[in-house]
Amino acid sequence: MANPNVQPKYNQLFINNEFVDAVSGKTFETLNPANHKVIAKVAEGDKADIDKAVVAAKKAFARDSEWRTMYPGSRGELMLKLCALMERDRNHLANLESLDNGKPYTEADLDVTYAQATLQYYSGWVDKVYGETINAGTGLNSVTRKEPVGVVGQIIPWNYPILMLAWKWGPALAAGCTIVMKPAEQTPLTALHLAALTKEAGFPAGVINVVPGFGPTAGAAISEHPEIKKVAFTGSVPIGRIIMEAAAKSNLKRVTLELGGKSPVVVCEDFDVDSAVDIAHDALFSNHGQSCCAGSRTYVHEKIYDQFVAKAAAKAKARKVGCPFAAETLQGPQIDDEMFNKVLGYIESGKQQGAKLECGGKRHGDTGYFIEPTVFSNVQDNMKIAQEEIFGPVQSIFKFTNLEEMIERANNTNYGLAAAIITNDLNKAMKFSDAVEAGSVWVNCYDAVIPQAPFGGYKQSGIGRELGKDGVLSYLETKTVTMKIQ
Repeated sequence: MANPNVQPKYNQLFINNEFVDAVSGKTFETLNPANHKVIAKVAEGDKADIDKAVVAAKKAFARDSEWRTMYPGSRGELMLKLCALMERDRNHLANLESLDNGKPYTEADLDVTYAQATLQYYSGWVDKVYGETINAGTGLNSVTRKEPVGVVGQIIPWNYPILMLAWKWGPALAAGCTIVMKPAEQTPLTALHLAALTKEAGFPAGVINVVPGFGPTAGAAISEHPEIKKVAFTGSVPIGRIIMEAAAKSNLKRVTLELGGKSPVVVCEDFDVDSAVDIAHDALFSNHGQSCCAGSRTYVHEKIYDQFVAKAAAKAKARKVGCPFAAETLQGPQIDDEMFNKVLGYIESGKQQGAKLECGGKRHGDTGYFIEPTVFSNVQDNMKIAQEEIFGPVQSIFKFTNLEEMIERANNTNYGLAAAIITNDLNKAMKFSDAVEAGSVWVNCYDAVIPQAPFGGYKQSGIGRELGKDGVLSYLETKTVTMKIQ
C-alpha cells in the first residue's frame, strides 16, 4: 500500500554488521524530489570510513573465516533468507524507494520484485562455480580452479537503487566475495535498510558493508583503495573514466563499468502503428527517462512517420505526471535540481536547433522536479538531443528510408548499450540484430532484461557484463594447477 508518510529506520553507515556514525561525524540531507523536503540526515562516509569497511571486508574474506569456509549451499540459503525478508518488508522498501527516488510506488514495488528475482537467481550459482580438467598431454595433470576475487567495491546509481544493489550483490555473493558498497548520495535509504536485513538473515560480519557518501570522497576512496581487488560501477561515462584511471593507478584492480547509452528504437512500416507507439513510448518514458538503456532515438520509417508522430505525441500528452504515491501516476519527478535543469537545457537546445516540439517542453507544476513528457519530431542526427544522453522524459523522433541507411545511423554513436527493432519481417529483424553495435538487442519489445541473460554495452557504454553467468565470472579469478605425474 502506498504511504507517503513512510519514515526510514536507518541513517548511519553499515560496517561490520553494525550501524555507526561517520568518523568525521558529518551528515548530509537526502531530499524528496517531489517536494524538495528533507527526508533524513544520513551519515556521510569518506576515506576513513571506506578504510574501516575494507578492514572488515578483508577480515571476513580471510581463508579461515566463517564466510570462506561456509558450504556453498549455505551461502545460497542466506541469499534466499534475504529475499524472504525483503518480501516481509516489501511495502516499506517500495514506499521508501518511491519517497527517496520519486518513481511511482507501483514501479518501486516492481523493482523490489526484480531485485528478489536477481538474488534468487544468483543463490543458485553458489555451488556451480567450478573449473575444468585440461588435456595437458602425457605425464601432466592440469586443472583450473575458480576462486573469488576478494574484497570488491561497488558504486551504484540513483535511478534504480534497489535493483542496482541486487545486480551488484548477487554475483559477488555467489562468487564468495565480500563487499564495500557506496549507494548514490541521492538515494541511500533502501540500501541501508537492505544492509540491516543481511544481518537479520545471518550474513557474517564484514561480508556486506554499505557506506553512503559522495563520489569525490567515498567513491574515490573505493576506486583508489589498494586492498579492494575489483570495482563495479554503474553510472555516467565521465565518472567511469575517473574510476578506471584511479583503479589503474592504485593496484590495477579489475573494473566493470555499466555506463550511458543513446539507444535506437527502429520502427518499420510493416508493424501495427499503435503497438509500435506503445513500445517506443515505454522504451523512453519508463522511469521518467532516467534509464541508461532508454530508447532515446526513435527512428520511424517515412511511410508511417506522420501517423506515428501524431499518436506518440497524443500518448505523451495523456501520460499522468504527479505525486508518486497516487495510483494513477505514471511519471514522478526527476531526481534532483541538477538533472532537472540539465533536461530542461536539452529541451531548449532541441527547440533552438530546429526540432519540432510536438508536446511538453517545460516544467510541470511549481513544486518538485517534474517535467512534462516531451516529444520532438523532425530531429536530425547532428542535433545535440540526438547525440547526447538526456536522461529525462524527452522522446526524439527521426525519419528513415531504408534499413541499410538505418543501421549506419544507429551505429553512428559513441554508445552501444541497447537497441531495438519493431518489425514483422524476420529478415529485417535478423539483419539489424547482426549489424547493430549494442550489448542488448530487442525485437518487438524493449527493456526485456532478465537475470539469466548478460547485460552490458559496446564502445563507451561500458566494460564487462552484469547478470547471467558473465556476471559471476567477473568476480572470479582463474587459477591453473598443473601436476607432473611420476
